[in-house]
Amino acid sequence: MISRRKFIYSSSLVTMGLALNLNAKKLNKYKEETMKFYMPEESEPHKRTWISFVTNDYIWSKKQIPEVKRNLALIAKTIAKYEPVNVMVSKYDKKDALKLFGDLKVYNYPITLIEKDLDDLWLRDTAPVFVYNQSNDKLGIDFNFNGWGEDQEYRLDSEVASFITRHEGLEVLNTKLTLEGGCFEVDGKGIAILTESCILNDNRNPNITKKEVEEEMKYLLGLEKIIWLKGIKDKDITDGHTDFYARFIKPGEIAVAYEPYTKSYEHELTKENIKILENATDLNGNKFELTILKNPQEINEKYGVEDFAAGYIGYYACNGAIIMQSFGDDFADKKAKKILQKAYPNRVIEQIRIDGIASGGGSIHCATQQEPIDKV
Repeated sequence: MISRRKFIYSSSLVTMGLALNLNAKKLNKYKEETMKFYMPEESEPHKRTWISFVTNDYIWSKKQIPEVKRNLALIAKTIAKYEPVNVMVSKYDKKDALKLFGDLKVYNYPITLIEKDLDDLWLRDTAPVFVYNQSNDKLGIDFNFNGWGEDQEYRLDSEVASFITRHEGLEVLNTKLTLEGGCFEVDGKGIAILTESCILNDNRNPNITKKEVEEEMKYLLGLEKIIWLKGIKDKDITDGHTDFYARFIKPGEIAVAYEPYTKSYEHELTKENIKILENATDLNGNKFELTILKNPQEINEKYGVEDFAAGYIGYYACNGAIIMQSFGDDFADKKAKKILQKAYPNRVIEQIRIDGIASGGGSIHCATQQEPIDKV
């Protein structure tokens, strides 16, 4: 069972979005200097994890809000067993955050609260994508977040990438592209998986060709090869993010979601993804090893069903651990954990319930963004 985030469209976004897109067409100055960049794979060492603590009532329902806040605190506290966590907290939610986190000194690694007003919690999509340049300086890419194609309020969230980058004392790397961090997955060795339905979409990148997208992504992320999934438009707010269907475990090995429920539109979509990846090859012409993660068929319906995101592919790799979800489907939960433990034999597998966040169409991965270590 897979479902995704709902659409919350505001007509007031149109003018604002046009202004943002005009800004986004400016190519970065580094292009003139033929600078190349490199994005490490998620399981490489982190300096910290970024998450947010926000549940605005113009996006989340009263039934969801208390549980979503508990889920966000649980994610942060679980990750803090393994690495530092920076939590962006809206001033309206700070009191609840302090209550749920309690004594911030009791965790293995520090949890730091940073006040910043936000629209929503999905830092995978709104936070900067960190890369290194040829001198090993770290930079943050601002991918011009526009509310998944202006389908949700995003004025505050459009500031997140530059805010975090500057907070870290780093330079912002601009691009002509508009997309989200969930649109792509990299193996850290020159290969990425992208989804056509979200990136090659007029609600993000009108009048930009597939070739132009590939050139820019190769330049920004240090890629040599791109594997495209077709994805699907208009079924959820993300238009079919890559990170809900396929993830690199390591170079040469990919975790892929499979929806066994035949009446779901995701059934044929996930079968198609598997077929594409079965026929794909790495830079040396070798086929990838696929690890299939079947989605659960039982979920907690208490906080909403229509937009519930039920899939194990949305795990997060932090230093020394994999933080993954459970859904209350005992057989599927145990099987998915066993599969990921085999895929990541040297990491602790932490399995937690975040039914509130899942009811809003997202996962642990959607709510997190890794910042890699400093190399200089």
